[in-house]
Order: sequence, then C-alpha cells, then structure tokens
Amino acid sequence: MGTIRTGEEVAALYRRHVGMVYQICLMLLKNVPDAEDATQTVFQKAMEYDKPFRDPEHEKAWLIVTARNHCKNQLKHWWRTRRAGEEALQTLTWEQPEDGELWEYILSLPEKERMVIYLYYYQGYSTLEMAEILEKNPSTVRTWLVQARWKLKDILEVNEYGKP
Repeated sequence: MGTIRTGEEVAALYRRHVGMVYQICLMLLKNVPDAEDATQTVFQKAMEYDKPFRDPEHEKAWLIVTARNHCKNQLKHWWRTRRAGEEALQTLTWEQPEDGELWEYILSLPEKERMVIYLYYYQGYSTLEMAEILEKNPSTVRTWLVQARWKLKDILEVNEYGKP
C-alpha cells in the first residue's frame, strides 16, 4: 500500500484540474452548491488515493471518472432535489464569451451526450480515449457524439433561424 499524498501534491493537483472537475460536477448536478461540494469530495478522494498516477493523462482521466461516479451516486440519493437554475450557468468560465449560449444547449442534452461533447470539445480527448475513460465501446462513444452533434444542430437551427 502506498502513502497518502502530501498537501503540496494535492494543492498542485487541485490547481491543475479544479476547473475541469468543477465543470463536470456542475454539468451533472446542475447547481452550484452541490457542484462545489462534489468538487471538494473528488479532491479529498484524490488525497486518499494511495496509488501513483502513471502520467498526467492518467491523473486527468482518474479525476474525470471519479467526478462522474461521485455525481452519479449523489443523483441516486432519495433526498436529492433538482435545483437546476440559471445561477449555475452564470458561474462557469468560458474559453470564449460567446460560448455561454452554446453551453446552455449542451446542458439540455442527455447526460451521456453532454459528457462526450465536454470531453471531446472542451478537454480534447479522442473517441478512443473517451471510450477508455467512460468504460464504453469506442463505437458507442462515437454514436453518442454523432447523436449529440445532430441534436445540437437541430437546437441551433431552431434558435438561430426559427425553423425545425
């Protein structure tokens, strides 16, 4: 059994990945307080994870999977209430300011499609890498990505041009 990570190691891990973990948690939980709590829990789990990461990609993938699994477990609790609101969308930091409206459309997609869009376009993963992270067949991931793109195209056409 390995040793628990030092405070410095966890702080560096946190600085490198807090934005990504928070966006995943917010995307899945759809409210700021729960996303903040989940982000904190993910990094607490990272602190207690006693195995070394093979490389930076393993570190990032471990955090993505841990965040997703923790949020899915939170969503299963009987006491969970849906508090989705506009406040969650206002707190995200965008790579480009005009990205905010697109993000709203992404959040309207089913969870599996939101996740592949986020991992592909915002985190730069290939479909093979996503399949490994999500523990799905690569063709399944590609299908989800195609479906998500078609749904986004339909949403954009309706909202931009007023036609279905």
